[in-house]
Amino acid sequence: MVDQLIRDLVPIFAAGLAIQQLLEILDPIVVRAIGEKDKRLVLGLVSMAIGLLIAFGTGMRVLRPMGLDGYDIMDAVLTAMIISAGTEGFNSILKFLGYAKEGKKSDAAALKAWVAKDPDAEYLMDRIDRKPK
Repeated sequence: MVDQLIRDLVPIFAAGLAIQQLLEILDPIVVRAIGEKDKRLVLGLVSMAIGLLIAFGTGMRVLRPMGLDGYDIMDAVLTAMIISAGTEGFNSILKFLGYAKEGKKSDAAALKAWVAKDPDAEYLMDRIDRKPK
């Protein structure tokens, strides 16, 4: 499930990376045109505008692959914000997914330890694992 979710979110990562690279190119141009003082504001507005165009234009969404349907406009705006953050936004999502995956591993280890204490439960789990598909 987590692997499929990551595959669904890869286009959002790619878009964020592209925006990050574009901002690297635009940085010296913006500094030359308006100076260092307002550079961050201008680049932030440019990245958000491009993120909105990408999210609304392509249908990319971050909430939908996570099973949250019915929030299309909010999902698109959130997607645009994550895209506009470049790789930093996507890294935050991956970090969260990593925590979720580690939590499931921990739960599975606790269940395995509990089952090992009960011979009947261990027998049933063994039967389930060997069940023909």
